[in-house]
Amino acid sequence: MTYITDKNIKNKDFSVKALDLADYENCNFSDCIFSGANLSSYNFEDCSFENCDFSNTKITNAAFKNVSFKNCKLIGLQFDECNPFLLEFSFDGCSLNYASFYQLKIKNTRFNRCTIHEVDFSETDLTKAVFSECDLAGAIFSRANLQKADLRNSINLVLDPEQNQLSGAHFSLDMLPGLLGKYRIKVD
Repeated sequence: MTYITDKNIKNKDFSVKALDLADYENCNFSDCIFSGANLSSYNFEDCSFENCDFSNTKITNAAFKNVSFKNCKLIGLQFDECNPFLLEFSFDGCSLNYASFYQLKIKNTRFNRCTIHEVDFSETDLTKAVFSECDLAGAIFSRANLQKADLRNSINLVLDPEQNQLSGAHFSLDMLPGLLGKYRIKVD
């Protein structure tokens, strides 16, 4: 496989002409379109993506090692299908609606100012994850590990405390209705 390092890739439409299959290290992608593309088995290490559209991109067995996404559209991505080995990424200002992180171990992951509607975090290890100023409307947390996670500055969180590991997790008082919803308690 080809090895590409230290490249700045800008304003490319990879939904029309595929990105070269390679191992990418320390590359910066900006204003690129990957929508509907097939990135299966690609490797990205120490890479950044800014203002990129990944809507419905196939990422089966793709590797994301220390990858940052900033202001990206990541709608419908099945992160649970990517290569879990050394999986590490962060999200800032991204739209992750309808994505899936099912059963992934993504400790310490940072989600900053993201829209996370209808995202599946079932059985996901989110130990020490940070959700800062995120909209979690419809996000699914079932048997998730949120120990020491910080969700204080996010909105629209609904989860069952009995079905998730929450020891040491941080929540704001505004989140109380979303944590007690199953009990049909009204909090004023």
